[in-house]
Amino acid sequence: MGDYLFPAEPGVRAIARELYGHTRGMPIVSPHGHVDPAMLAGDEPFPDPARLLIVPDHYVTRLLVSQGVAPERLGVARLDGGPVEEDGRAIWRVLAENWHLFRGTPSRLWLELTFREVFGLGDVRLGPETADDVYDAIAGRLAEPGFRPRALFERFGIETLATTESPLDPLEHHDRLAADGWGKRVITTFRPDDVVDMDNPRWADAVRRLGELTGEDTEDYDGYLNALRARREYFKARGATATDHGHPTAGTAELDREDAARMFKRRLNGTVVDGDAELFRGHMLVEFARMSVEDGLVLQLHPGPYRDHDAWLRGGFGANVGGDIPTATEYTRALKPLLDRFGHEPGFRMVVFTLDESAFTRELAPLAGVYPAMYLGAPWWFLDSPEGLRRFRETVTETAGFYNTAGFADDTRAFCSIPVRHQVARRIDAAFLARLVAEDRLPLDEAAQTAADLAYRLPKHVYKL
Repeated sequence: MGDYLFPAEPGVRAIARELYGHTRGMPIVSPHGHVDPAMLAGDEPFPDPARLLIVPDHYVTRLLVSQGVAPERLGVARLDGGPVEEDGRAIWRVLAENWHLFRGTPSRLWLELTFREVFGLGDVRLGPETADDVYDAIAGRLAEPGFRPRALFERFGIETLATTESPLDPLEHHDRLAADGWGKRVITTFRPDDVVDMDNPRWADAVRRLGELTGEDTEDYDGYLNALRARREYFKARGATATDHGHPTAGTAELDREDAARMFKRRLNGTVVDGDAELFRGHMLVEFARMSVEDGLVLQLHPGPYRDHDAWLRGGFGANVGGDIPTATEYTRALKPLLDRFGHEPGFRMVVFTLDESAFTRELAPLAGVYPAMYLGAPWWFLDSPEGLRRFRETVTETAGFYNTAGFADDTRAFCSIPVRHQVARRIDAAFLARLVAEDRLPLDEAAQTAADLAYRLPKHVYKL
């Protein structure tokens, strides 16, 4: 598998191999992700292979559920406390028995690369006959000191890893990491969705907790804004260089202060008015852009998911367990209020992601090709497959070039997949650049420099790392 994901034509493949050689050993910069900082702070051995690689991985569990496998058999906890499979080996056997379902998927590629590159299992193929052998081999590795979280962090060559936390998080795990000398290697990201999204039934409670944390009067709109500024500074002191905003749409708006204050107070008092939540989210994006101009934090926008579309899954197993679906998302009109105010503001940076890849050519690449503040985020979630990464380069480069993109972000909770995800992205970029070289559209030395920039220098620059 040494040339996997490289072009089939021998001459282009040789160029891709050479270009990848310039990036394969470069440090990993992971500017956006969801690894639990408690894992690195505690540095305890990982649990069994199933709880490491299957139970928390929605890519894996959702495909199995789509084929009729009950979530309980995969160790997914029920909301009602009902019986769930606890035996890691039994969960693993379910995956092995259904391994054929993953043919051609990025999940299979990532898992097989993890087996080989992280756990040293060679080219063993998972299946019912090999399930126990693979499980035992991984379990044996996990018992070794070299497979504890911090040891793997070192072996993976991670230079910087960003996690993602709510403004209500005390960040005690980051404080522990800082005390151990890891404060600049594992940094936090400010994700304020739970205190911004009025559609959240617990929004008012979260806003009041924000006030308790900061000593600000969050019954008042100005006090609410001051509390958010205070928490941003708290996060910056613990390494944060970015904020992240997961919204249903990319809508932005700039309300009069009095209108925003009335809307805020109305919802805080329990009155729900149609359209308020969307308008307030859009208004707060502009406010957060204004705060970013003040404090330098990079603003990330992750719009487009229809959360928990599967009501049966949501009702039985809770939120965020694999029932989310991408939606069509509009950007040109949606982002205009924010870009009108801050699109040319010196020092302001906004990284925009999408789950609607039809928007790359039509809207996002042209927007990034106009506004200095805007960068294109890497293909995300449903799109971070080899094919999605390849289509991204093919669709955005002609309008936005390479340098209006932000490099690769793995966006993962699966810690052991981080090195293989970055390896896949670097190979896809090498393959794309190799084609340009083979077609006499880019000199080889410039392609090598571009590959290194995409893998390492661009994310460091864009995210101010």
